[in-house]
Amino acid sequence: MKQARHPAPDEINLIDVMGALNDPLRVGLVRVLADGREHGWGELRAPVAKSTLSHHLRVLRDAGVTRTRQEGTRCFVELRRGDLDARFPGLLDAVLGAAHRDGLGTHVGLADDAPTT
Repeated sequence: MKQARHPAPDEINLIDVMGALNDPLRVGLVRVLADGREHGWGELRAPVAKSTLSHHLRVLRDAGVTRTRQEGTRCFVELRRGDLDARFPGLLDAVLGAAHRDGLGTHVGLADDAPTT
């Protein structure tokens, strides 16, 4: 797998971020990643095929919402909260708060055997 390209913080734009967040599954992924931890792709649970999950993770990465790191054959993903908060103060908190209130993205989570440390 080739190295993923991530937009620099000043390249992250609102239209791309909002476009990436216009899907309930992607909002669910952001909710899961909002715990501040880096997660292996295999830890993520979503009611879609692995190829579809990969597509959604790529959309989030390309928009600058997440950062992906490859280690051997495994991929890890984390939320770019610091970059998003610096670029669009309060946006992520507003999205997460609204998603929580509306129950949006609750069908996405972590696999039962995900580490808790």
